[in-house]
Amino acid sequence: MSLNPDASLDEGAVLIIPALNEEAVIGAALADISPGLFKTIIVADNGSTDRTVEIARAAGATVTIEPERGYGAACLRALREVPGGSQPIVFMQADLSEKSSEAHQLLRPLYEGRADLVIGSRTLGSAAPGALLPHQRLGNSVLIVLMRLLFRHSFTDLGPFRAIRADTLRNLDMREHNYGWTVEMQVKAVRRGLRVLEVPVSYQVRAAGVNKVSGNLGVSVKAGLKMILVLLRLWTERA
Repeated sequence: MSLNPDASLDEGAVLIIPALNEEAVIGAALADISPGLFKTIIVADNGSTDRTVEIARAAGATVTIEPERGYGAACLRALREVPGGSQPIVFMQADLSEKSSEAHQLLRPLYEGRADLVIGSRTLGSAAPGALLPHQRLGNSVLIVLMRLLFRHSFTDLGPFRAIRADTLRNLDMREHNYGWTVEMQVKAVRRGLRVLEVPVSYQVRAAGVNKVSGNLGVSVKAGLKMILVLLRLWTERA
């Protein structure tokens, strides 16, 4: 099956963009999305105090609001707005660090029935100078090694740019409300025998402002420790 805009709309593809105080970039991010690729665009606001919500709604996006801080909490709230079914969902950041035009690379394996979860790998693809900071690369590497040791599966990245069908995601019974969302999804997919595919994607320096996690060393360390704890919890549950 070839991927074209009509097929995307027929499938009811959904784009979810978690956002927190992204008024400087959310308008440009929404304007950059390829026409016809998604039937629904949801901005999952995580309690912004600026004009993020106003700008997103003016651009035609559906906006969900989750006051509980946490990436996973915002994603879970947005998922409640997706009707029951098997429509593909793409998760993308709000800061233009990812190219929305590359979403078709994540969707194609789902449409063709070759994968159940598709992860955009910045390692397999290309990251612009300064896009991935040294502590990001180090933390990513440590977590990947731990996942290989604990769950016998090799990944190249934990990137947030990813695609999965709605019913598949619901069946994973996601519980992480914070930084552990991505690793929980990948580990649970492996444990349940899903076909996980990584595809190369680009990664750019964010258009404006500072990344809420990678832009702060202290928060990055906290996020990394949280992800390690999530991996250990999942491993213990498996045992």
